[in-house]
Amino acid sequence: MNNDGYTSLSNFIDLLLDAICVVDKTGRFEFVSAGAERIFGYTPAEMMGMQMLDLVLPEDRERTLATANEIMTGRYKVDFENRYVRKDGTVVDILWSARWSEVHQQRVAVARDISKSKNAERRQAALYEISEAVHVAEDLLALYRRIHEIIAKLLPAANFAIALYDQDLNELSFPYKAAAGDKSLVDIASFSLFTEQVIHSAESLLLCPVTLSEYPQAIREELGNGNLSWLGVPLKLQKGVIGALMMHSLPTSASYTHQDRELLEFVSTQIAFAIERRQMLARLEHIALYDQLTLLPNRELFYDRFQKALSRAHRESSYFSLLYLDLDKFKWVNDTFGHSVGDLLLQVTAQRIVSCVRGSDTVARFGGDEFVILLERVDSAQNTLLAAQKILQVLNQPFELTDQQIHILPSIGIALYPEHGTDEKQLLSCADAAMYKAKKNGGNRIEMGYQGLRNLHADPSTAAPELKSAELKDTELNNLENKVTKIV
Repeated sequence: MNNDGYTSLSNFIDLLLDAICVVDKTGRFEFVSAGAERIFGYTPAEMMGMQMLDLVLPEDRERTLATANEIMTGRYKVDFENRYVRKDGTVVDILWSARWSEVHQQRVAVARDISKSKNAERRQAALYEISEAVHVAEDLLALYRRIHEIIAKLLPAANFAIALYDQDLNELSFPYKAAAGDKSLVDIASFSLFTEQVIHSAESLLLCPVTLSEYPQAIREELGNGNLSWLGVPLKLQKGVIGALMMHSLPTSASYTHQDRELLEFVSTQIAFAIERRQMLARLEHIALYDQLTLLPNRELFYDRFQKALSRAHRESSYFSLLYLDLDKFKWVNDTFGHSVGDLLLQVTAQRIVSCVRGSDTVARFGGDEFVILLERVDSAQNTLLAAQKILQVLNQPFELTDQQIHILPSIGIALYPEHGTDEKQLLSCADAAMYKAKKNGGNRIEMGYQGLRNLHADPSTAAPELKSAELKDTELNNLENKVTKIV
């Protein structure tokens, strides 16, 4: 159809705030009203002959093409939404109504700019999701992942990182980072430079082709590919900047814009509050579940892991072992050298025990100088005794504490699941009684529990004489297999 056919009609439709667009069957513009310039940034003359799909945001092109094909089959559309890239690089949300003219082999559509309402919706949705994420995230890493997912709904965020800044230590860390492809985001030379600029200036950073001229040559060279862009937003609280969100666009994505920066700034304070609150909850959870002196799990966390180990062993017909450890004559250390040295001794003891076990095992402090070790998926008594032997040997090494060389020796009791019990009370009583038997026999040794203890409900110390044990001490440790002659 010749454009002259629209002349008289154009006198009226050019008054519309919406844009009327006509494209041929190949998707090229044949007519656009004056309203198109307000929406797309191009004059009608510039848009004539342009391929419609080239203006669509890359992420929306596939579904836009699918919808165009539906319309060309005769389906009438009144509520299709997609995003276009304006001449200035900004992104605009469009609501379309369109139909196909079989006679003229053209798609006729009306475009309405709905960017303001869509941005408001995105902001409110993001705020709600961030608030919800604080409550459902199991830990800080889960929260960071969820924040990334939320931001990715707003902006291109394949390359994304969360930086946290410790004002007291003047330290910058990156607890979360994600990158598209093989190259890590933090490996990009400009990453640290841009992150530090955002945090120390407490101002957002937008580096894109539109804003590049505002920056020195050195910064422009750091940006590298002119098709890429950076967006960084500080995470601010009343006490100051606690970190930053940093993003780096892909060559296939539209560059970040001032509109994107404003959108991210809108939610950044809520993200900062969310991170701070989750950090506070994490600290409280750690205080509630960990011994503050040795940083080992406390009784509550140990019992939780113990119950999970019992359930898993029952479900999988697997095995695990329990070691109850007490330091011989620890009171003498406190009385002789003072409680500060005693505390330091407990801390080093905890570190030595942890160094002897696997990451999947649990070492807990039960209080005082008592430690409990949960060895999961240990398939034999011999392997349990080997682990206990390793702990005994490392604790036999002298402790160099505050210019004092101190020797402190352990007594270790062992209970095996299911040989020595099938529930929490039986196994702990068995291991505890075996430990008391080790002390009674002179200490610095390992005692294996007695199977019959599962039927005893008296005080563990009264049951100790009835234990059948495998005793290991000093040079006897080298003859482990010969020493363990009977485990009932």
